[in-house]
Formats: sequence, C-alpha cells, structure tokens
Amino acid sequence: MAAPRFLDDPAYRALRVNDVDGFHLAVINRPSVDLSGADLRGVDFRKVDLSRVILRDAYLRDADLRGCDLRHMDLEGASLHGARIAGAYFPANLPPEEIQMSVVYGTRMRTRKG
Repeated sequence: MAAPRFLDDPAYRALRVNDVDGFHLAVINRPSVDLSGADLRGVDFRKVDLSRVILRDAYLRDADLRGCDLRHMDLEGASLHGARIAGAYFPANLPPEEIQMSVVYGTRMRTRKG
C-alpha cells in the first residue's frame, strides 16, 4: 500500500485547511479534481462540491462526510478510518461491509465489479 500523498495543488491545500471557498475558487474552470491517493485526514467535506472530485485510494481518516452524496464516485482503495459518515450516500458497487470495515479498522475499500 502506498503512503498517502501531499499534493502540490491549490485545491488540495484549501481542503487541508478547511477553506471551502478557496477550494471552489481553485477548481472553478477544471473539468476534474484528482485527489487520488491524497492525504485528506480530518477534512470537512460537508459543504464541498464533490461532483468533479476523484477520491480513489484517498486517505480520509477522521474526515467529515456527513450528508455527502458519493454515489458517483470511485472509492476503490479509499480508507475511511474514524470518518463521520452519517447520512452519506455511497456507490451501489460498494458493499456495506466494506464501508464498515474501513470506518472501524481503516481497511482500504474494495468495490464490486459489474
């Protein structure tokens, strides 16, 4: 397993300091925001527009995802150890057992194929 990455990206830096407005300004003209494998410990995503964000293999320990709609996301390999997920929607190809194991033990989530 690769170590979580600290990205040199203004959108990433804004998220790390919980600057939601700064994040939205940094991504305004971007078709997607690739945060694959990024260290996003403790980030509060509740007011972040996640429609163009890629979180594959992301490290989301203690992140706040309450009420977020993640149904469109590829969360393969992401880790949610200690994350707050109440009311969050998850992709249909992500079994509830994978989510629970990730939140409780920090395992990397595996999606179902097909």
